[in-house]
Amino acid sequence: MKIRDMMTLFWPFSVLLLSDKNQASETEVKYKFTEKNYTLVPADISNNVNILDLSHNQITLNVTDVKVLQRYFLLTELSLNENSISILYNNSFSNLSSLAILHICRNSINIIQQDAFIGLNKLKELHLCQNKIFQLNPEVFVPLSNLKVLNLQDNLMNYFDRLQLLHLELIVLCGNPWNCTCRLFNLQDWLNTSKVILDHENLTMCAYPDNLKHYNIKTVPFTPECHTKLISATDEDLHIHFQPISNSTFNSSLNNVTRNPEHEPLGKSWAFLAGVVITVLVTSLLILLAIKCPIWYKLLLSYNHHRLEEREVETCEDGFNGNANSPSQMSHINSEDTIVIFEQLHSFAVDDDGFIEDKYIDTNELCEEK
Repeated sequence: MKIRDMMTLFWPFSVLLLSDKNQASETEVKYKFTEKNYTLVPADISNNVNILDLSHNQITLNVTDVKVLQRYFLLTELSLNENSISILYNNSFSNLSSLAILHICRNSINIIQQDAFIGLNKLKELHLCQNKIFQLNPEVFVPLSNLKVLNLQDNLMNYFDRLQLLHLELIVLCGNPWNCTCRLFNLQDWLNTSKVILDHENLTMCAYPDNLKHYNIKTVPFTPECHTKLISATDEDLHIHFQPISNSTFNSSLNNVTRNPEHEPLGKSWAFLAGVVITVLVTSLLILLAIKCPIWYKLLLSYNHHRLEEREVETCEDGFNGNANSPSQMSHINSEDTIVIFEQLHSFAVDDDGFIEDKYIDTNELCEEK
């Protein structure tokens, strides 16, 4: 009984001691290194740091910075605003499992690799505002299973798809040049059907086409064709995601083989192959013609047979005193006369002395000499 009485007597004091220890463990360790012109994350900070502010420096978040950040595994809030970060590499925050708030605004980020946010399972707020993000895959945010606030304000995005974040409550998308065509209808449908709040909704306007600039992305009217495309895409996603896990590989391959060709057009590889073959054949034919044409041209020039012109016939008649081809003349010409005529016609042939007469001598002069 005395022991129980003593425990009852000292119980309030033990409760106070435990509460003091919890308060000591919850004490925030905060470091602020703003406007220090740092180019690297400082490595001489206590490992017990909870809040680290490195804004207004020249940090690029390279491999060395990532290794230093992994030491501060107790961080709950990290600020890297207004630095020189252009790329968020894979596993940049992989060891910061306690991080809840991450600020990376006013940098020059234009690339976010697929696994950049792996390890941030407790992250609740992600601020990527005022960067140069042009295209962003929503699957980048899949590791952020507890994310509640996503700030993408003032970037260069004109398209963004729906997110698979169950705990997301607020998203900021204003200040981007949104293209309000059918491609953006998927995002609008997600904003209208989910419980996510679009912050600054009236400022999240369409940039083009021109006739839709006075609409915000949540209320812009879309054509019925866009609704049809959304329904078909949703049905296809359901068909893919709800397949049995044990037969996923077999069913996926079977689906690729038996897919309806009306919904998926055939590839154009055969047309490309045919074009290549035709181009090779035509090129080969042109090369062959270029090689053979000079030979054919020479053969054509060497072919000298042609009909006798009327002027040449009259000239020869003066020398022969008549047409040698007429039947009346042929009867009076004996074999010796034929030989003489042949010798007259071919008087320019090679003589015994080895000299060749010029074959360009005028025929009229030759006949007069004869």
